[in-house]
Amino acid sequence: MKNIYDLIREADEKYYYDGDDLGAVYTPEKTTFKVWSPYASKAVVLLYRTCRDEKPYRRLPMAKSREGVWHKVAYGDLEGVYYTYEMTHDDITEETIDIYARSAGANGIMGMVTDTARLSPPGWDRYGYVPLKNYTDAMIYELHIRDFSIDKSGNFCYKGRFLAFVEKGLINAAGDSIGIDHLKKMGITHVQIQPMFDYQTVDEADVHRPQFNWGYDPLNFNVPEGSYSTNPFDGHTRVAELKRMVQALHREGIGVIMDVVYNHTYATADSPFNKTFPKYYYRLCGENGEWFSNGSGCGNEVATERRMVRKFIVDSLCYWAREYKIDGFRFDLMGLYDIETLNIIREKLYEINPNVILYGEGWTGGGSALEDGKRAMKLNARHTPCYGFFSDDFRDTVKGNTFDNQNRGYANGAVGNEPYVKEVMCGRVTHPQIPNLDKYSWAVSPCQTLNYVEVHDNLTLWDKLYYTNGTEPVWERIKIDRLAAAMVILSQGIPLIQAGQEFLRSKPLPGGAFDHNSYNSPDIINSIKWDRLSEYRDTAEYYRGLIAFRRAHRALRYATTEDVGKNMVFFDKLPPRIVGFGLYGDNRLDEIIVFLNPTTNSVRLHAFGEYNVYIDGEHAGTTSLYTVENDYEIAPRSCMVMGKPKTIV
Repeated sequence: MKNIYDLIREADEKYYYDGDDLGAVYTPEKTTFKVWSPYASKAVVLLYRTCRDEKPYRRLPMAKSREGVWHKVAYGDLEGVYYTYEMTHDDITEETIDIYARSAGANGIMGMVTDTARLSPPGWDRYGYVPLKNYTDAMIYELHIRDFSIDKSGNFCYKGRFLAFVEKGLINAAGDSIGIDHLKKMGITHVQIQPMFDYQTVDEADVHRPQFNWGYDPLNFNVPEGSYSTNPFDGHTRVAELKRMVQALHREGIGVIMDVVYNHTYATADSPFNKTFPKYYYRLCGENGEWFSNGSGCGNEVATERRMVRKFIVDSLCYWAREYKIDGFRFDLMGLYDIETLNIIREKLYEINPNVILYGEGWTGGGSALEDGKRAMKLNARHTPCYGFFSDDFRDTVKGNTFDNQNRGYANGAVGNEPYVKEVMCGRVTHPQIPNLDKYSWAVSPCQTLNYVEVHDNLTLWDKLYYTNGTEPVWERIKIDRLAAAMVILSQGIPLIQAGQEFLRSKPLPGGAFDHNSYNSPDIINSIKWDRLSEYRDTAEYYRGLIAFRRAHRALRYATTEDVGKNMVFFDKLPPRIVGFGLYGDNRLDEIIVFLNPTTNSVRLHAFGEYNVYIDGEHAGTTSLYTVENDYEIAPRSCMVMGKPKTIV
C-alpha cells in the first residue's frame, strides 16, 4: 500500500494539470466548474441562491478527467449564484468552498459565481500600475485597512472599510488633512497593505461588533476580506469596493503592495485545502505524514514546492495582479517558500507588470520540513536576486534588539556599533571600505535590502524609545526618532515606515506598558490617532522633508552594488560615535554629505568650502536652510545633510 508521500509524488508526476481554468469560469451562457483532486472518489457542485441558505437548490455531480480534474458545465446565467464542492475521500464526504473562488459570501463559506470584470468602477482602465524603475525608487508605507480609518479622530464615512481610501478632503479636529490626502502629501510611492484577502478570525456576519485582526490567518486566498466591505453578504460588494480603493490610490500616483500569506492557513485538517485534497497542500512529518510541519508557528506550513501548490500560488498572484492591478507583493515568512517557486512567481508577474515589486521576510516562524538550501531565507538571497528582504540587521542596529525592550541601538544610545551602522547604511552590500563585509553580506544589490525601524510587529519606534530613554524629556526622544527616521530614509536600499510613524505612533496598554503584539488587540490600541498628526506636526513635516529629499536625488537610490561602492565614501577620523559619508555622482562633481550624531553633545567639524544645509535636527527638505563654510556644528542627536550650492537644487 502506498504511503502519503508516494501518493503526493504520484499526484505531481502523473496528474499535474497546467490549465488556466480551475475554479468557476463564467459566461452568460454557462459556467464551467473545475477542481483538481485526483484521489477523490466523488465530487459534486452544490448551488445556493444566497450565502445564508442552509440547503442547496441544485446538486450537480462532476466527472473526473485523466489529469485528476473534476468538472461540470452548468448551463444558464449563474452570475451571483453561490456554490461549494462536496468532496469524498475514503468514504468521508465534506463540503468546502472552492480554493479558486474569486468572491464569497459572509465568512467565506461559499464561493460566488461572478463576472469580476463588470465590477470594475468607471474609469478603471484609465489608471494602471504605478511606474517603478528600480526597487530603490520605492518609498513604502505599511498600513492596515481598519487601522487607517476606524478611530474617532478621523471623520471617515466608511470607517474600517476599503472605501475610506476614496474619501478626499477630510481633516482632523485641528484642520490638518488626513486619509488619502495625507498619504499624497507625505510623498510616499507605495502603500503596503496588511492582508486584505479573506481571513478567518473576524466574523463578517457581525461586522458592527468591534473586532480586529491583522489578517495573517488565511481562509480564501483569491477573495477580498468581507469585513472591509459595506456588505459582506453580497460577494459583488467586496470585489467592487476593493477595486475602487486601488483606483483611488492609483489616481494619486500611489502603488498598492499586497501583503500575502501563502505560507500557511488558519485551519489545517478542516481547511478548504485539506478538504479538497487531504494532506497534499501541506508539508508533513512522520513515516506516513502523521503530523503537519509547523515552520509558520501557526500549526502548518504550505508545501510550496509541490507542483499543484506552486501552480495555485502562481495563479493566485497573477490573478491579483491582473484583476486588481496590484503593484507588488510582500511575502509573510518568505523563508517557508522554496526558491524555485519564488523565481517562477517573479517570471510570471514580470510578464504582467515589469514594474512589480517583490519582497518579504527572510525567515521562518519555526523549524521547517523544507531543506535549508531550498528556503528563501536572507542567507540564500543571492538565489532570488529579484526579491527584497526585510533587514532586521538595520532595525536592530538603529534602535536595538526588537525582542529586548531595554536594548539600545545606535540612535538611542548604544556605544561602539559604528561599524555596523556603516554596513546597514550602504544597503548591507559589499563595500570597499568595510572589511570582511563580503563574507557576511547577504544582499547582492541594494534592491534586496528593505530598511525599517518599525512595522506592525513588536513595539513601535516611539514605544521602544519609552523603554530605552523614558527618563528623558519628550523632546529628546523626538530627536532620537527623527535621527532614526533619517537613517531609514537616507540609507541605500528600500525604505519603509509604518502608518503613523511620522507622528509618533504608539500602542499603549492600560497600566503604562505598550503592546508588543497587537494582532488581535482592540481598535483603541491599533487605530491611527489622526489628532497626533497635529500634535506632532513638526515631526510629520520632518519625515515628509526626508522623503522629498530622497526622491529628489538618485545618489540616495543606487540600484547596484557597483554604484554604491563607487559613489558612497565613508569618512575617516571623525569624533567618537559620529558616522559620515559622501555621495557622489558619476562625474564626481555632484556631492551630498551626510553626518549622523547620536550623542548628547554638539560636534564641531570643518568644511572644505561652502555647503548648503538641507537637513538638520529641526528641518528637512529640498530647499536650502542655510549655508555653512569652514567650521560648523552638528546638533546633538541629529542628522545633517549638506550639498555644494551648484550641485544640489
